[in-house]
Amino acid sequence: QVQLAESGGGLVQPGESLRLSCAGSGTIFRINTMGWYRQAPGKERELVAAITSSGNTNYVDSVKGRFSISRDNTKHMVFLQMNSLKPDDTAVYYCTANVKRYLSDYTRDYWGQGTQVTVSS
Repeated sequence: QVQLAESGGGLVQPGESLRLSCAGSGTIFRINTMGWYRQAPGKERELVAAITSSGNTNYVDSVKGRFSISRDNTKHMVFLQMNSLKPDDTAVYYCTANVKRYLSDYTRDYWGQGTQVTVSS
């Protein structure tokens, strides 16, 4: 099995920063794309940022210039640096990874349990 564990959420004031981390564990042969989704109360889950195994990134328009995604392939980790946070960024943030568990396996998506980010004065 594969587990993803997020950390780094919390309560911050507008304009402040947070750094989310997500660590993958278990049987992992290769991780392809990793990403962060978020879901605010009453809203659908949306993709915030994603990064391929070669380092190509993409972001939802609302976070461009403020958030930065990165990864450490040796540790099966992905990070989300969030700067200039706004109240609209308040949501539960989920880590996701497209994983191949062993050479002959097919890839599948795994999700973390989520971490709460609250931006409020």
